[in-house]
Amino acid sequence: MSFRSIVRDLRDGIGSLSRRGFEVRLSGHHRGKSQGAVHEVHDHTVVIQSSCWASLPPELLRDVIKRLEDSESTWPSRKNVVACAAVCRSWREMCKEIVRSPEFCGKLTFPVSLKQPGPRDGTIQCFIKRDKSTLTYHLYLCLSSAVLVENGKFLLSAKRTRRTTCTEYIISMDADNISRSNNTYIGKLRSNFLGTKFLIYDTQPPHNGAALSQPGKTSRRFYSKKVSPKVPSGSYVIAQVTYELNVLGTRGPRRMHCIMHSIPASALDAGGTVPGQPDHLLPRSMDDSFRSMSFSKSSIMDRSMDFSSSRFSEIAGGPRGIGDEEDEAQERPLILRNKAPRWHEQLQCWCLNFRGRVTVASVKNFQLIAATQPAAGAPTPSQPAPPEHDKILLQFGKVAKDMFTMDYRYPLSAFQAFAICLSSFDTKLACE
Repeated sequence: MSFRSIVRDLRDGIGSLSRRGFEVRLSGHHRGKSQGAVHEVHDHTVVIQSSCWASLPPELLRDVIKRLEDSESTWPSRKNVVACAAVCRSWREMCKEIVRSPEFCGKLTFPVSLKQPGPRDGTIQCFIKRDKSTLTYHLYLCLSSAVLVENGKFLLSAKRTRRTTCTEYIISMDADNISRSNNTYIGKLRSNFLGTKFLIYDTQPPHNGAALSQPGKTSRRFYSKKVSPKVPSGSYVIAQVTYELNVLGTRGPRRMHCIMHSIPASALDAGGTVPGQPDHLLPRSMDDSFRSMSFSKSSIMDRSMDFSSSRFSEIAGGPRGIGDEEDEAQERPLILRNKAPRWHEQLQCWCLNFRGRVTVASVKNFQLIAATQPAAGAPTPSQPAPPEHDKILLQFGKVAKDMFTMDYRYPLSAFQAFAICLSSFDTKLACE
């Protein structure tokens, strides 16, 4: 019996479950031509434990999944790997054991891959489509080098909401229903009034125990118990993006800095890792879902909307004691800065080498690299920066009207990269 026959029989034997694995959509999600999400494996998927495939010998099961993992390396054929993980618990555990994270295999497979670091030895190429009429942004995985003629594979979406004192971008795994009340909501980006400072919030608690933003009062009629009482849920500040003020009003490139509170600076050192990587997406409580429906004065005065200097220093960690200096050196957050462009005399414009991935000049275009940090002993002329610190970790740029490319790599995740790129879309009154 050939390997293809096994896969074909498996597809037919699972029945409706198999169809869900191949043509998946989350509740409230209506697929478009290119919106087959990475979210094929979901907790609400029906699991068949009594099927003939559930009792497959472990050695044979391992061989089947390993061969499938090696052969189906790109989307859309990679949906077969996702379908195998949806058969039953034993198949899912075997898939988790064989299918490695994007950091080591360079592939996005399961939903949790969106919050895991990208590959070390390359980049994951994506593109973003902007819809000005609906104020939405959709992130897709590139399936070929021809960005302008492909639909790509849907990964994430965001919706822009302008408030009195700030702007919010709700980030979701659903292409259509983008709201905090949906169980596909995974985080948000919030700016100050001027659009110079941004905070990235995640529903997953980071490894270093970042402070949970203080919620407003929730209406009692929406109160319900948490889905998982043992798992904390809410909005955790994981990163801060800052654009320097343009005091003189001169035209030129933007200057930005990103403080990644959930990624230690040591992650770029030899043998360094990003701690606390999630192996699954946590369920959200009903309390968190309905917080966006609260209109009390306390929610309007939420401290998480305070963008004063004291608030940002508090998020960054605040002052520490002398005895904590060693721990601080080890746990210093990774700081990124945009790579400075050079002035091209013939073209009379600022230029960066995007290696063909960006074709339209725009003030939004940028490349992020690791910033040198004197606190840990900055490199001297006789001691140059390590190679890892010179690599472009994230680049973003325009290729057509309402079309932008986004390429990221370790230690950033797709979610973090997407949130940083969203900050570039926002209007910056004091930076331009």
